[in-house]
Amino acid sequence: MAVTVFVLNGPNLNLLGQREPGIYGGKNLAEIGEDCRAAGREAGVAVDFRQSNHEGVLVDWIQEAADGADGIIINPGAYSHTSVAIHDAIRAVGKPVIEVHLSNIFAREAFRHHSYVSPVASGVICGLGPAGYLLALSALKELVAGRAKGDV
Repeated sequence: MAVTVFVLNGPNLNLLGQREPGIYGGKNLAEIGEDCRAAGREAGVAVDFRQSNHEGVLVDWIQEAADGADGIIINPGAYSHTSVAIHDAIRAVGKPVIEVHLSNIFAREAFRHHSYVSPVASGVICGLGPAGYLLALSALKELVAGRAKGDV
């Protein structure tokens, strides 16, 4: 597989399927990860799917992507709204990044309307549930291919 994508998930996403299913849906993170890996296999993309509740671990993985991945899909969870460290790591790595949120963060509490990740992301997908990850995977493959051809 020519393209490798890190799919990084932030705090509390390990509780999917049991945490507020009316907001986040009924799929658990392992099921979403398998869906991403299956879609990756079909598209010729190696998917490395990870989750951590710890901001520093997410920063380490973003930095690891500098040499280990062609792009990043990130659902930073609550760190979207608080983490300058994740913003700075994404900016430093210089890889294409798609920010994903299961819920529509703009239809929720006002504090969720701002993301520190969005300004350094290539794109943002929110409110489409687990399908957002698959859309991000397709979009990221196109972004990586465009960079390889010098289009982006």
